[in-house]
Amino acid sequence: MLEGFEVDDSPAMTVREVAGYLNVDEKTVYRLAKRGELPGFKVAGTWRFRKGDLGGWIDCQLAATPAAARGKSKR
Repeated sequence: MLEGFEVDDSPAMTVREVAGYLNVDEKTVYRLAKRGELPGFKVAGTWRFRKGDLGGWIDCQLAATPAAARGKSKR
């Protein structure tokens, strides 16, 4: 094992799996990944994504979105 690196035992997700997970089109996943807006990496020219990274990305998106836009009221 390499020192200073944490190993994530979960398999990397494909573009198709991420599209299903986020309920978006595969083209959207490609576009966001290419722009660097979605956390991913390439293996032999093919995009891969870690579910934990996507969870953190979703949390950041929620934090940046006002509650009213998410359909929640501030009571």
